[in-house]
Amino acid sequence: MQKFLRIGVIAAALSITGFAETYSGRLLDATCIEQNKSKVCDPAGNSIAFAMEISGKIYRLDDAGNSKAVKALRSRADRQKDPALPVNTVTAKIEGTLDGDILKVDTIDVQ
Repeated sequence: MQKFLRIGVIAAALSITGFAETYSGRLLDATCIEQNKSKVCDPAGNSIAFAMEISGKIYRLDDAGNSKAVKALRSRADRQKDPALPVNTVTAKIEGTLDGDILKVDTIDVQ
């Protein structure tokens, strides 16, 4: 019985990861978009909420994705000295799943 339970748990875990897709697009500051501060809305070093423009449509990142994007931006080699300045156009590749207009992020690679 335990063997079947283990196999079921493993199969369920693998099936969840099987639904992840890869998305590439422009990373944006979600707060800027909400407040319509600018048409550009490039993320700054102090941005904490992000969205991604994929084929002209904007998707917000989930909380875990926001944390991963902050970490990825801070570890960029070409990061600017003043974190309040825009980082300029940032493209990203995200592996995750879409849930409506929310992109649930498994991994993010900021380019």
